Amino acid sequence: MIIDAHAHIFPEKIADKAVAGIGSFYDLNMAFDGKLSTLIDIGDKAGVDKFVVQSVATTEAQVESINTFIADSVKSNPDRLIGFATMHPNYADIQGEIDRAVSMGLKGVKIHPDFQHFEIDCKEAYKIYECIEGRLPILVHTGDFRYEWSKPERMAKVIDDFPKLDVIGAHFGGWSVWEHATDVLSKKRMWVDTSSSLYALSPDKAAELIRTYGAEKVLFGTDFPMWSALSELEMFNKIPLTDEERELILHKNIENLLKV
Repeated sequence: MIIDAHAHIFPEKIADKAVAGIGSFYDLNMAFDGKLSTLIDIGDKAGVDKFVVQSVATTEAQVESINTFIADSVKSNPDRLIGFATMHPNYADIQGEIDRAVSMGLKGVKIHPDFQHFEIDCKEAYKIYECIEGRLPILVHTGDFRYEWSKPERMAKVIDDFPKLDVIGAHFGGWSVWEHATDVLSKKRMWVDTSSSLYALSPDKAAELIRTYGAEKVLFGTDFPMWSALSELEMFNKIPLTDEERELILHKNIENLLKV
């Protein structure tokens, strides 16, 4: 069993524009188009059984339409997809939209402070955490050497302030600042994923990060359409891990977290 715990999809009519925006933000070539059909096709070739899919609302006006799109995508592929809602701290009725997301079967929330231009620990974001603590996990883009919004220190403060909040820190808790992130976050109650990290880490370094956090707290993720499950699994399989550690990371941890 393999579950990709971090994949993005977009409606076909805007997929090209959305993917181009991500590539520009990170100054990286985007090899894939962000369409659900492409995700599943690549996943089939790689042997991925399920995907946790999401998208990010860059403005509060996009929240409802994105959540409806993700929910409809899951309904059309219930055996393959698990959906996460988006939320924006400026959205007027956070509790109401979280309730709607739950009613539509979505299993978590995704935020990206650097895209959405807010600090993880700002008072507006705290309204989101208050609505979902003990109810839904939250996947948070964490870390970027260029910005202050998603600093691991801010993530640590949120975890301290919301002890019952199930947090997944994307990219080993700190994209582009991986070692610093482990210093700040490895003792916190949280999960991390492998997405958008293995390209920059040696297999031995990746194993070190996994064991610093604890293999029981690590999730496999690709960050599609930025990366492919084929290439991510190829890199993951080079990491010196035990069979038990691989099984935890590839599916058991996310199954336990989401109760799926």
